Amino acid sequence: MQRPPRLQKTALAATRWLGSPQSIIVHTILFALSFLFTIIGLVEFDRMLLVLTTALSLEAIYLALFIQMTVNYTTQTIEAVGEDIEEIQEDVEEIQGDVDEIQKDVDEIQEDVDELQEDVEEINEEETAEEQQERQQKQTLEQIQTDLRKLMDDIERLKK
Repeated sequence: MQRPPRLQKTALAATRWLGSPQSIIVHTILFALSFLFTIIGLVEFDRMLLVLTTALSLEAIYLALFIQMTVNYTTQTIEAVGEDIEEIQEDVEEIQGDVDEIQKDVDEIQEDVDELQEDVEEINEEETAEEQQERQQKQTLEQIQTDLRKLMDDIERLKK
């Protein structure tokens, strides 16, 4: 959003000040002084009312213009914020789509990991079965060797 022009800044400042407690105090003092001047005879009552009415009319006109400028500026600002919100919403939707895709990829990867885990377990089971078979073969060979030695010893004894 671009910076408001100088006149817009003036309108914003004026409406901000005119809606403040200080403004009420200043206006009350000015009205009281106007009537005080007529009471003490510095200004005629008719003249004071004419000047006061004219000043208040001009103030009301400018105040209405400043307020309308402030409303227009606020409306533009709100529209710009609305556009930003729409853009952010679109970005969030895109990010959500990306997150969904990533989740699908993660699910696929998890399935692959599970399959690999199953393959590793099968390989381990096969290795365990092979190891058991090798152990049994080794034991059998050792038993055969032992039996052969006994036989050889028996044959040697018989020969003697």
